[in-house]
Amino acid sequence: MQRYKIIHRTYYNYSAQVRLGPHRLLLRPREDHELRIESFVIKTNPPAKIHWQRDAEGNSVATATFDLPASQLLIESEVIIQQYNEYPLDFLLRDYAIAYPFNYRQDDNILLSAYMVLPNQETQNVLNRWVANFWQVGENIQTYILLQRLSAYIYQTLSYKVREEPGVQTAKQTLSCGTGSCRDFALLFIESARCFGLASRFVSGYLYAPLMSDKVGATHAWAEVYLPGAGWKGFDPTIGKMAGTDHIAVAVARLPESVPPISGSFSGVAESTLDVGVWVSQC
Repeated sequence: MQRYKIIHRTYYNYSAQVRLGPHRLLLRPREDHELRIESFVIKTNPPAKIHWQRDAEGNSVATATFDLPASQLLIESEVIIQQYNEYPLDFLLRDYAIAYPFNYRQDDNILLSAYMVLPNQETQNVLNRWVANFWQVGENIQTYILLQRLSAYIYQTLSYKVREEPGVQTAKQTLSCGTGSCRDFALLFIESARCFGLASRFVSGYLYAPLMSDKVGATHAWAEVYLPGAGWKGFDPTIGKMAGTDHIAVAVARLPESVPPISGSFSGVAESTLDVGVWVSQC
């Protein structure tokens, strides 16, 4: 078991006072048998009323509402977690899912269909040609090996690039320019997995990087694939490995744009700037 402390601090600065609309916060990690939360606190300035709910994906969503005008908004979360996912390869697949290709059982297929929606035909054609660089149709291969090969190939052949601008590159854009951020690589992995007929989804969260633990970091993104017998298993193409102890999931979604850590609005005549810092450390 590993214990981590995560501080996520966000500043919005406005050139004049504004009225703040409701803000949607996805900051609380997803608790399950592998991850437990010891403590969790959200602070805001100006003060906010916080209302909690779970969305359709099971994510913990906080809605912050503000009464006071402001020229700066601070949102800070601090969480201490216990992470038990120390052996990500310690899982067993159902017999029918060990070798690729396989078909999901009917009951699973109904639930997973939203995570299997294919990209447009042009993107499918591009991905099918690209996948042929590391796997040929008809090759005997284990399902896990295929997915790990996909993750590793993205890591080995594309260059990671920090992108401050919002949004996610399409898979075609990432392959065309040869670079991408973690969220771009995650989407490329997801759409490739869906072309394999596998249910895949986007994960937003944090990554503990020992060499960066005392430096200002950022949120992280990776992918999960549903493997019968094992459940949703994480693959991180930014590092070419399965998600493990150092990955702390906060939110999952069918589409990457559905789970920004913070989203909201303001009214008033003002320009805004954003400053974000994330610190993940062992404790």
